[in-house]
Amino acid sequence: MKADVLVVGAGPAGLAAAVELRRLGAGSVVVADRDDEAGGIPRHSAHTGFGARDLRRVMTGPGYARHYADAAAAAGADVRVGTTVTGWDGLPGADGLHRATLTSAAGVDAVGATAVLLATGCRERPRTARLVPGDRPPGVMTTGELQRRVYLGGQKLPGRALVVGAEHVSFSAMVTLAHAGAEVVALVTDRPRHTSYAAFALAASWRWHVPVWSSTVVRRVSGRGRLDGAELADLATGETRFVPCDLLVFTGDWIPDHELARAAGVDMDPGTRGPVVDTALATSVPGVFAAGNLVHAAETADIAALGGRHAARGIAAFLGSGAGRGARRPAPEPVRLRVTAEAPLLWIAPNAVRAGGPAPPRGRFVLRSDIFARLARLEVWQDGRRLATGVSLGMKPDRPARLGASWTGKADPGGGPVTVRLA
Repeated sequence: MKADVLVVGAGPAGLAAAVELRRLGAGSVVVADRDDEAGGIPRHSAHTGFGARDLRRVMTGPGYARHYADAAAAAGADVRVGTTVTGWDGLPGADGLHRATLTSAAGVDAVGATAVLLATGCRERPRTARLVPGDRPPGVMTTGELQRRVYLGGQKLPGRALVVGAEHVSFSAMVTLAHAGAEVVALVTDRPRHTSYAAFALAASWRWHVPVWSSTVVRRVSGRGRLDGAELADLATGETRFVPCDLLVFTGDWIPDHELARAAGVDMDPGTRGPVVDTALATSVPGVFAAGNLVHAAETADIAALGGRHAARGIAAFLGSGAGRGARRPAPEPVRLRVTAEAPLLWIAPNAVRAGGPAPPRGRFVLRSDIFARLARLEVWQDGRRLATGVSLGMKPDRPARLGASWTGKADPGGGPVTVRLA
C-alpha cells in the first residue's frame, strides 16, 4: 500500500496534522496508533481546559479528543487504531518511499509513504527509571496509569495517597485521586516550591486541604504484598520520616517516546531527548518530520495540536517540491544551523534553524530552565556575535519560556551553531 503521508500517533499533534494535510491537498494520509481509540492523552484527562489556543473554545479532555478524532475521519484520513509500527527502514528507498510495517489484530500491512510524521508524544518516567529504591508492591504508578485506571477503567482507589511532583500534572493527579475516593496526603517535590500556577496550589490547600512538601524527596518505597508507605527526606535538614500510604503516584519527569525516531537514524537532541527538528519541524532524514511532545516534552495538548498543523504545512511543501516522487531534480537539502541552550537552560525547541525557512510554530521557540527567576534576560549568539536579546518573565522549572524568532534572519547560514543563554 502507498500513501502520501504516514502519521505515527493519533494524539492531538498527529490528528491535527492529518486534518491540515487533507485540507492542503494530500491525497492519502494514514494515521497509525497503538491505542484502541484515537485522541491520545486527553481521552483520560477528564478535567476542562483543552482547546483554548487551537480551537478557540474550552473543552474537557474526552470532548477534545473526540473532536480531533471525528475531524480526522471527516477529512478523509485513514485512522488505524490498535496498530503498531513494528518495523520501518528509516531512510527512504531508491523510489523515495519510506517503508513501514503496521501490525494489528487484523494482520500485517506494509506501507510505503512519501513522508512520515512522528507524533508519538511523551510519557512520564516510572519509579524504576528514577532510581527510587525499596520494595516493589502494587499501588505505585504514574499519572498516565492512574488516569487510565480511573477515567477509562472506572476504578475506585480508596486509601491514603502520596503524589511525587508539584507541576501542572501533579495537581491533575491530585484531582483524579480525589475523584477515585483517595485521601491525598501531600504533593512532594525536590524543588524549593511548586512549579504550577499559584491558583492550583491555593485550590489544593483550600478545596482539598492538600499541602505541598517542598525540598523533599522519596528515599525508599516500603511494602511486601501491598504498599505500606514511603520514606521521605528533607533536603534542607537531612531529616527523614516515614509516611504511610496506599498509593504512590509519580508525576512529571517527561521523556519523549523516541524509539522510532532513533530507529530512523535521525539526529537526536541531548536536551529534549527527542529528534532535532528545524523550524519546519523536519528532522535530519529527508521526508521525516516530528511534532508535538516528541520534540518538546511536555507542552499542553493545544500547543501539540498547533505544532501538528505547522508540521503539516512543512510536509505539504516537501510533497510539492517533488521529493520522493521520482522528480528528476528534487529540491536540494536545506542548510540547517543547530541551536543549543546553555545551562541553566535545559533545552530549546525547535533546535535547528533552516536557512530561508519558515518561522517556528506560533512564531517562537520554546525553552525550559532549571531555575526560578522573576525576570530573565535571554541572549542569542553565533560565532561571538549577539543576534538578539529578549526578556522572559517568571521563568520556572517545568514551565515553558518563550523566545521570539525575529533573529533567525540574522544568523549566518555558513557560520557555526547558534547558542541561547541567560545574560
